[in-house]
Amino acid sequence: MSLKTESFVGGIISYFARHGTLANLLLAIMIVFGIISITKIRAQFFPDVIIETVTVKANWKGAGPEDIDNGLVSVIEPNLVGIDSVDSIRSVSREGSMQISIDFEAGSDMSLALQNVKDAIDAVQNLPDNVDDISVKRRQWRDRVTNVVLSGPVPIEQLSRFADEFSQSLNRLGVSKTAISGVSAPILRVLVPEHALIGHNVSMSSIASAIKSNAEANPAGDVGNTATRIRTGSFKRDAEQIGNIIVLYKTDGSKLLVGDVASIEIEGLDRGMAYFKNNNPAVLMRVDRGPQGDAIEMQEVVETAASTLQETLPEGVTIELSGTRAEAIKNRLNILLKNGVQGFFLVLILLFLFLSARTAFWVALGIPAAMLFSIAMMYAFGITLNMISLFALILCIGIVVDDAIIVGEHADFRARRLGEKPTEAAERGAIRMGLPVFTATLTTILAFAGLVAVGGRFGSLIRDIPFTVIVVLLASLMECFLVLPNHMRHALTSKLERTPWYDWPSIKFNDFFRYVRDKFFRRFTQWVIFMRYPLVAGAIALLAISGSLLISGQLKWRFFNAPETGRLTGNIAMLPGASRSDTLEMLNELQRATTAVASNFRESNGQDPITFILTQVGGNSGRPLSGSAIKDRDLLGSISIELIDADLRTYSSYAFVGALQREVQRHPLLETLSFRNWASGPGGDGLQVSIQGSDAQTLKKASETLIGQLSSFSEISGLEDNQSYDKNELTLKLTPRGESLGFTISAIGSDLYQRLNGIEAVAFPDGSRTAKIIVSLSQDNVKADFLSRTHVRSPNGKFVKLLDIVTVESNVGFSTVNRDNGQRRIIVSGDISEDDPARAIYISDQLKATILPELQTKFGIETELSGLAQQERDFLNDAFIGFALCLMGIYLALSWVFESWLRPIVIMAIIPFGLIGTLWGHFWWGIPLSMFSIIGLIGMTGIIINDSIVLISTIDEYGKKRGLFPSVIDATSDRLRPILLTTLTTVLGLLPLLFETSKDAQFLKPTVITLVYGLGFGMFVILFLVPALVIIQRDFRQLLNALRRLVFSSKLSNFGKISIWVGMFFLFGVFLAGFGSLIVSGKSVLRLLLPFPVGSILLVNFSGLLIVTLFLIFWLAIFRRRLFVDPKRAV
Repeated sequence: MSLKTESFVGGIISYFARHGTLANLLLAIMIVFGIISITKIRAQFFPDVIIETVTVKANWKGAGPEDIDNGLVSVIEPNLVGIDSVDSIRSVSREGSMQISIDFEAGSDMSLALQNVKDAIDAVQNLPDNVDDISVKRRQWRDRVTNVVLSGPVPIEQLSRFADEFSQSLNRLGVSKTAISGVSAPILRVLVPEHALIGHNVSMSSIASAIKSNAEANPAGDVGNTATRIRTGSFKRDAEQIGNIIVLYKTDGSKLLVGDVASIEIEGLDRGMAYFKNNNPAVLMRVDRGPQGDAIEMQEVVETAASTLQETLPEGVTIELSGTRAEAIKNRLNILLKNGVQGFFLVLILLFLFLSARTAFWVALGIPAAMLFSIAMMYAFGITLNMISLFALILCIGIVVDDAIIVGEHADFRARRLGEKPTEAAERGAIRMGLPVFTATLTTILAFAGLVAVGGRFGSLIRDIPFTVIVVLLASLMECFLVLPNHMRHALTSKLERTPWYDWPSIKFNDFFRYVRDKFFRRFTQWVIFMRYPLVAGAIALLAISGSLLISGQLKWRFFNAPETGRLTGNIAMLPGASRSDTLEMLNELQRATTAVASNFRESNGQDPITFILTQVGGNSGRPLSGSAIKDRDLLGSISIELIDADLRTYSSYAFVGALQREVQRHPLLETLSFRNWASGPGGDGLQVSIQGSDAQTLKKASETLIGQLSSFSEISGLEDNQSYDKNELTLKLTPRGESLGFTISAIGSDLYQRLNGIEAVAFPDGSRTAKIIVSLSQDNVKADFLSRTHVRSPNGKFVKLLDIVTVESNVGFSTVNRDNGQRRIIVSGDISEDDPARAIYISDQLKATILPELQTKFGIETELSGLAQQERDFLNDAFIGFALCLMGIYLALSWVFESWLRPIVIMAIIPFGLIGTLWGHFWWGIPLSMFSIIGLIGMTGIIINDSIVLISTIDEYGKKRGLFPSVIDATSDRLRPILLTTLTTVLGLLPLLFETSKDAQFLKPTVITLVYGLGFGMFVILFLVPALVIIQRDFRQLLNALRRLVFSSKLSNFGKISIWVGMFFLFGVFLAGFGSLIVSGKSVLRLLLPFPVGSILLVNFSGLLIVTLFLIFWLAIFRRRLFVDPKRAV
């Protein structure tokens, strides 16, 4: 830094230190703004996730999956490929509809992306005529707050009215994002038997047109300037009114009414999707949080409104909340807050031991002040209070006080040891430590900023960590240099006047500390300098031994362990031919099995494991079963189970699912039963395999084989693929006779579609739902012999048997066609139990090493671990890039501050050794390395060098006035106390979270272990290796200077010059062929060129360098007399 900059910064620090009120005014502003922000900052479970996906949807009535894939998807996709920033395109074609999902690159302008997709769709030509309007939408993030369940022994219509009333009350209270399910819109169905169509010579479309024309009232306009309005017709909504509508007038003048050709039935609200609780009807309402909504506040509003409504409900009708994420938010926030408070008090105790009471108080005050102001900045920048940001705040409890410790301790040192006046000591302490503290903060910011490089869903999850840490560090810098010096001036003044009684523990402890430091530590530092090469070699060996824990498999790797969740779902699908009553029987069996398993767990554990059960018919819960979109909704069902909090039970949800699977008795008509745990946080299925590269039938056979092999592992549940078999498809082709009668295949298709699906004649509002009048064929006519019994009307008005004019071909296809970037793909997915991490890793290894390679060979297909495995690969690639950028940024920053290219290497050389503590910490705790360990490692990179920066800056300062050896010894001894303080405060701040037993916080423990053990061991690395490395750097500088003098010496003979230059050329060439090629391409050219036995690439590279070096040494030793012009110089 320039002298002008240092003078300017020093002037600001001095001004704040000497001003009577300015520092306290700034402190008050920081605290007040923080307190105000706490009341306003939004609380939620996880950070908002930015979804960079646009979906394209279209309906094509009557078309099968293959038709839609060939006639619609294949036409649209080529126009989407050329859009800027498109990352991938996925499509799903199913009966009657298709969806294309376009994923864009991270950071894309999604407004522009959405418009580009719309423009591309508008440019598509040759679309089928009967395709409905294509919708293009951007996917939105939905964050559920809670589910509200209304249930009781009353008709579903009554529950529906209660739900509507509750939704309206929430809307008045500001909660607008609600969705009611379990209540179907009423339908007035006009059922026409085929014999009536033939007997009266009418069509279904003419009946629908008559109803549409006569069931609505249409405004005709106003009469002049009078207050009169004319309306034609009247609304007809009940069965009698619809039955009296005239279809046509006969030739004899009589009327043909709707009631003459059809029966009219009213389908109520108890069809389609329906919920049941304790065998009583139920209605489910989902409450979501908007972009600016606070989950906890919304939860309180919903609870209050529910309590108010409960007082007005009939006896037996209840309103309950389930799946309450706001409650989970409060529980987890409380856990982290509790650990944060405990860590703060541990840090406080340590400060009062090392520092005087007044100094410790003002240093500790920086923690709440910086934290509160950090929350104010978080609120200003739109960062919410969630699991991730709060965890980042706890990480900073020990880090945030480091700056204040270094500045406060040095001011105390200058006043006590150097005898400076309080004002001068406070000012000079801050100014002297300004550059090291600023540098240390900058490197920590650069380290955590490396996490921003992580993209995808996990990047969205952890992005609040770097942003939160950065605002905390900036707040800490402000408090440390603008507020603390003023307070230190008063603290040091008081200390010089008298020694209060409450400083007695600090005085005694520091007396003992100084005795140990001066008596033992200084001698130890001298021994470290003397034994510098064996110590460094031993540290490298220890690092290699630690790395072998991971290489040998003693320490496992598990990318993401989701927090234990108590929400389970069991989805079912019944075989074709079953009825809604069969589905209800299977759901009753699931209810019985759940109750029985719960009873067993209650007997063995003393507490009922279940808090809530809800069954559903007409659909699946969570992620639906494969092929459910084309199944009769009456054949689908599910059970949703909520267990007690994970901390209140000794077993996992996987154990409960396993017991439930063994207890359930399968219905004879049951097709599929799949249990799943609801994962918490982003991610995907624990097991997901993508199969591609062949035709649909081969892919399906490979999928079924894989599912069969994986089913042998009891730890795997919910196995299925996303390509189920379709219905038996009958293809009709027009015969010559049909053509001669004037029929067309499109007209026949339209007629059959209307008969099988009905014609919507009228739609009208009915409360919060839309009621419909639908004209459809009588159910007696829609049976297995439908085609043989059907007659169609010819253009001349005569009815002809359908099978007389068409031929029928039968084939079985698939219910969906899935493509990924234009290639057909099947995905096999399932859940792997995490109860035994070693077993889960074994299954994953078997899958990768044996099962998938055999599958590829047998079927000639390509397989890839997708889902969570794909996200793991993306995360590790991004993390590697972030770590590399972090190291580069730290090196450049240190080079700028120290004005040297070599000093940063000494400082950064300790970074790898922090890995030793991290690996052994995970090994001792029995916790696999995970993505959160990587996050901790990247963050630790910036933290671990902070003390090294302060130590080396002190060595450089002392070196200006004394020799290097005394400078290293004196600086290491003088910096021992702040190094211990800064490291121990960070460790103690995280220690309560390390020993936290709550299962909700376990997924964060890898980060805590990484920082606690990495920084703890890093403290010893700094005290032992940094002094040694500083002297070794001096040794190498001297060696290089001597070598330079030798190489360019005029005393060397030509033979000597050639020998040395050729030797250096070979050394450099071997290095490039070994480590150089390994760094650039990941492969060692040296390993390929030389006939080394099979072994470690690193060993081969080191061996090559060693062999060339030894050969050069022997060559120079043998021909030493020929190296110089004067042979006597070689004697």
